[in-house]
Formats: sequence, C-alpha cells, structure tokens
Amino acid sequence: MLSDKVKLTAKEILEKEFKTSVRGYKQEDVDKYLDFIIKDYETLHQEIEELQQENLRLKKQLEEAYKKQPSQTNTTNFDILKRLSNLEKHVFGSKLYD
Repeated sequence: MLSDKVKLTAKEILEKEFKTSVRGYKQEDVDKYLDFIIKDYETLHQEIEELQQENLRLKKQLEEAYKKQPSQTNTTNFDILKRLSNLEKHVFGSKLYD
C-alpha cells in the first residue's frame, strides 16, 4: 500500500515548525509555499486512492467474468485422435483403407 511508502501526510506538512534565525526566510512565503505543496499532496493522495479503488473493482470484475465462463472440457489426446480419425473417415471414406 502507498501509506507504507509515503513518509508524510498533508497534516504533518501543515504542522511542521521551522526554527527562525536572524537571516531566515519570510514566514509568509514559506506558509504560502507549504499551502501549495499540501494541496498538491492531497490531490495526489486522492488520485492514488481512486486508482486503488478502481484497481480493486476491475480485479473483482475480472474474477466474476472468469467465474461466468463455461468450464472448459478436459480433452485428452485420445479424444483428439478419435475425432481426427472420424474426420478422416468422413473426408476420405473407404479410400483411406485401400
């Protein structure tokens, strides 16, 4: 899952505190940029969640489609040879055994 790989949440980004110094950055600029990052981050998480849900839905749909398929008959080599022999008899008739 994504949550195992992603280290930060939007809330953690929002609540991050930075130390200030004499020559630090303008707090207003940092806040605006963090707000921008948070919006992108939330959009990314939402899109990933939607894709994960769609993936689950498609997997279930595929499973259902396989269940609805008629079971394939177990055709053995003997059955195939028998059918081939019958076909040869039908096509070639008695000429085959002359």
